[in-house]
Amino acid sequence: MREIVFDTETTGLSFSNGDRLVEIGCVELVNRVETGRTFHAYFNPERPMAAEAQAIHGLSDIFLSDKPVFADMAEHLIEFIADSPLIAHNANFDFGFLNGELGRCGRVTVAMDRMVDTLTLARSRFPGAKHSLDALCSRFGVDRSHRVLHGALLDAQLLAQVYVELTGGRQIGLTLAIETTSDIDAAAKPVAPAVARPPRHFAPSADELERHRAFLAGLTNPLWGEVTASG
Repeated sequence: MREIVFDTETTGLSFSNGDRLVEIGCVELVNRVETGRTFHAYFNPERPMAAEAQAIHGLSDIFLSDKPVFADMAEHLIEFIADSPLIAHNANFDFGFLNGELGRCGRVTVAMDRMVDTLTLARSRFPGAKHSLDALCSRFGVDRSHRVLHGALLDAQLLAQVYVELTGGRQIGLTLAIETTSDIDAAAKPVAPAVARPPRHFAPSADELERHRAFLAGLTNPLWGEVTASG
């Protein structure tokens, strides 16, 4: 099964209030394994970057000024995601901006039944715990030491590892073992019937009995003598 894990960076919190998408990163999974295929793009939002947003992802107006607008990259993005399920953390936010940009440039929006929200998965599995991407990376031992600022592709790569763990982890070693020729040959060899050994006799010899009697005669006040006398 093919799935796409993705993340976005934006100029703010609300597309409907005029904020825009400035970065998207997508990671391809097939049967819960990263294939190495990714999609990553920056976009010129055609509006100023909010200082609060820049503090989170570090993307400035100057950096984004020469980047393509979303409409110029939409076809490449649509081809990459195809009809696969789309996985994101707090997915309503990312879907809101992705569909907002697709609709703005006249493209068909992504159906919401393709959405998989890892935040919802985490809350269901670990109620009462912290559910941020950083917290889940810590829980599952995912290395995030290189995550200084938020970045769409980096966060999608981290989330891909978290998603695999949230959905059961990679099941390693569950394939059936392949029988080798030597295994088959060994199993086919007839097994010889077990032969019972004759019983061994351990009765003492006459010499051993005489030496034992001499040893006992040399003991002074043996304990068993007292027991015999009293009872």
